[in-house]
Formats: sequence, C-alpha cells, structure tokens
Amino acid sequence: MTARRRTLWKPAFTAGVVVMAALVLVAVFAPLLVSQQAHQFTDDVALPPGGAHPLGTNDFGQDNLARVLVATRLTLVMTVCATAISVLGGLAAGVAIWLSPRAVREWCLRLLETAVAYPTLITALVIAAILLPGATTAVIALGIAGIPGFARVTANLAGRTARAEYFLSSRFLGVGSWHLATRHMIPSMAEPLLVLSTTIFATVLVEISALSFVGLGVQQPQYDLGSLLNDSLEALYTQPAEALGPAVMIVLASVAAMLIGDGLAAHANPRASRRWAPRPRAASAVAVPAPGDTALVRVRDLRVSAPEGGDALVRGVDLHVEPGEIVGIVGESGSGKSLTALSVAGLLADELGQSAEELRVGEMNMLGSPAAAELARQIALIYQDPGTTFAPSRTMGPQLTEVLRTHMGVPRKEARAAVIEALEAVGITQPELRMRQYPHQLSGGMRQRAMIAAAVVTRPSLLIADEPTTALDVTVQVGVLRAFRALRERLGTAILFISHDLGVVRELCDRVVVMRGGEVVEELPAAQLDRGEVSHPYTRALLDAVPEIDTERGRILAGAEEE
Repeated sequence: MTARRRTLWKPAFTAGVVVMAALVLVAVFAPLLVSQQAHQFTDDVALPPGGAHPLGTNDFGQDNLARVLVATRLTLVMTVCATAISVLGGLAAGVAIWLSPRAVREWCLRLLETAVAYPTLITALVIAAILLPGATTAVIALGIAGIPGFARVTANLAGRTARAEYFLSSRFLGVGSWHLATRHMIPSMAEPLLVLSTTIFATVLVEISALSFVGLGVQQPQYDLGSLLNDSLEALYTQPAEALGPAVMIVLASVAAMLIGDGLAAHANPRASRRWAPRPRAASAVAVPAPGDTALVRVRDLRVSAPEGGDALVRGVDLHVEPGEIVGIVGESGSGKSLTALSVAGLLADELGQSAEELRVGEMNMLGSPAAAELARQIALIYQDPGTTFAPSRTMGPQLTEVLRTHMGVPRKEARAAVIEALEAVGITQPELRMRQYPHQLSGGMRQRAMIAAAVVTRPSLLIADEPTTALDVTVQVGVLRAFRALRERLGTAILFISHDLGVVRELCDRVVVMRGGEVVEELPAAQLDRGEVSHPYTRALLDAVPEIDTERGRILAGAEEE
C-alpha cells in the first residue's frame, strides 16, 4: 500500500466509510428480513422500548426499529437520485457556460448568481408545492434546486481551466467542445467536485427528510425517515423512542457522508499526505561561523532530493556570499539555481528532502527553525513576477508595511513613512499616491520597484532576487538593476541574484556561480567573465548565447555606479 493510500484511510474517513457501508447493508437487506415486523398490524400497540422491541411499537403495533431499518432504503435511494440530478445537471451547466460564446456566458453567470441567492430548500418547497406530493416529486424538486449551487462552483473551476494556455491552444486548433470538456475541463476539477458531491449528499439527505416531514415528500403507504419523524410527533412526549430511531439514522448518514468528504478533501490536498510531511529540522536555530569565516552566507555540500527518495535535484553545492557582495547564480531552467536560493532562505518546499554540512545566513542555522521575526529582518526576497506578489483586492499601503508592522512591531504611521521613503529611494514617483492605489494601477516596473522597496525597508543583511527582471522590458530592467546596485552602496546589503541571463549578471554582480544539472560547474569573478576568460564549456556556451547588439545598458549601469 502506498503512502498516499495510507493517508486516505485516516480514522475519520475510515469511520465514515464503515458507517455508510453499514447503512447501505441495512438498506439492502432490512426490507428482505424485517418487512413483516415493519408492516404487520398487531395488538402490541404503543409499547415502550423492551427486549422484543428495542424502540417500542407505534399505535398500530408495528415495530419502530423495523420501520426505521426498512425506511433507510427509500431515504438513501431518493438521496442518491436527487444528488445525481444536482451533480450531473450542475456539472453540465457549469461546463457548458464556459464552452458558450462570451455573450451567452455572461448572461448565464448572472442567472446563476441570481439562482444561488435563493435557499435550496425554499426552491424545493416551491417546486414540490407545484407538483403532486410524492417520492418522485421530492427527488425532482431537490435535484433541480441543487443544480445552481453545484453549477456555480463548476463554472468557477471550469473558468480557471478555460483561461489556461493549453486549453486556449486546444480550442484554437479546433478541438471539439465534447473533447474539451471530457479531456481538459472535467478531469482538472474532478477531485474538488467529488468532495462537493459528498457535501451535497449530506445536505440533500436532510432536506429530503424535511420535505417528507412537512408532507410534500413520500406519501402513504410508502414511508421514509422524514415521514417516520412526522408520524412520531403525536407520541413525542409519551413515546420519545419512536422519534429517536429516524433522527439517529438521519444524523448517522449525514455525518458519514461528511466524514467521507473530509477524507477525500484531505486526500486531494497533497500537503496532507505522508509523502508531503515536513522535513526533519535541526534542533538548533543558531549557527556559529568557523573562526576566520567572514561570509554572511555559507553553504557546504547542499543536497536537495525529489519526494519519496527520488532523483537528486541539487548535488554538492558549495556557495558563499560576503557582506555587501553581489553574487549571481546563472544557469538554464532546471539547473537548480532557484532551489539553492530557496534553501538559503529556508523556503524550500516541505516535500523536498534537504541536507547540508552547513547552511547558514549570519548566525541563523537554516537547517534549523529560525524565528520568523529574525528571518523577516535578516532576509528579503524578490520574486520573478510582481503581478502575483501583491493581493489584487488590497491597496499597496497595507501590503508594503506588513512586514514592519507584523514582525518588527513598528507603529502604523512610522511604517508608512519608512515605506514611502523606500519607494522614493527606488525611483517611484508620488509614493503617497501609490500607497493608496491597487496593484493593477501600477505598471510592471513600478510593481517590481515597489517589491524591492518592501524587501529592503527592513534593511536586511541578505536580499535574494529570483529572476526579478525576466518579465520586464529592457529600459525597466536597467532601472531595476540600478536600484539593486544603489541598494548595495547605500545599505551594504548582500545580494544573491538568480538569473538565466548571463548578460544581466555580468553587468551587476561581483562574482558569478554557474550551475547545470543541479551542480556548480564554475565560479569566477564577473570581470573575468566579462573578458571571456572561462574554463567550462557550458559557461562558454552561455556566454556565446548573449547577443552583443547594444551596450547601452552597461553604460547606464556604469554611469549609475560612478554617481
């Protein structure tokens, strides 16, 4: 049995499956075994619970327990049918919306928003009141009433798939709607919809019993758990055990469905599985540098492995960064440069294995668990895409001051003033206005500079920049690189700069580390790289790939350094 399967069978999920299996067995065999006791009129009327009748008898001498067991079949069958209508109808509607023309899609989405505003049970009551009361009516009413809610969730999930590049490419190539739905949309959202289906099952079970309870569901001579509750009302104070049976059955079935849904949700979340368990951490979060070691960052024999003992992604990496030094890590995609930087920052994904002889930043042992506040003060990160760094629904001010207020305890007013000063330092005009704006109101270059300002406002010892200029045009790149160099000159911050652009790295960095296949293949001063004095063929290939069309960027940077 795999670790992922073991994760699924946790106690709660196992309990849900066991209870639901028991209820299914009851539904299958009870009508065959105890039907006579449930339906036959006897002289043993209104008996209290006893040995022959654990839940007593009703006013017609029928065994209450037998009636509950027999009613379970019809209740479960009706619930499954109504749930199937809601799920299949909602799935078809949600997928069809995103396969329709844009004008139709917008109208359908607005219609769904209106439909989900009405409670499901109220809608079902209206439908059931229009149709003739009965089991079929209850199933149809609740099935139809549940379609809008399921369709809304499906449409949201389908919309995410419909905006993906692979889906747009398939549509552009003329792939039919059926294949788009069955090969792309539905498989991509199968897990969350399965979890939602179990929730709907539990809800429908209660609501279908409620319809029978108020007389709009199952009619005599048929009976389900809801109608049994209705029949027990008159004897509620004199014979409460009569209502206990159907109430317990409804609760058991609902709880079992919810436990199964929770187990499936945990199984669908990869971080909840055993193979995603956090890596064991070193006991100490403090590292004492060796005598004479002046490096701010020291990495010895770093190794990063794939989940479940897979191939090594990073092997034997040695790296150091001196205070105030700018070190570039270059290499093609998949070379391990970002994994190395994330290891230094203590942000490597939990499912990845990590080991090293030494991995420290200052006196923080990054193999241990340094305090969050200390990490926030000492290390700052700048990511590649500024568009995904800031929450689109919040203005820039609270996001830019969050680290100062949360981790450093700086009052809101002082934090705001410090960020405004940092925004001015990186060349953003009207910083007070930018603090009140939303991320989409800033250009890509402004967002990148704002991210730099947020990173350096704590005056960190180390700044890790993971391909921060990749998504920017050349003129904006120049401004960002000048901001990095000015940061080093003004605050003495050491910078670990990750990039696949050798031209950018040799203009900015003091020293360059070249990685390939998870290993360091060469390390040399940037001046030596600029002269083309390299020894490894891979470094030579990277250098030859840099176009030599215009050196304007270099001249601008050189002028900024002279200033």
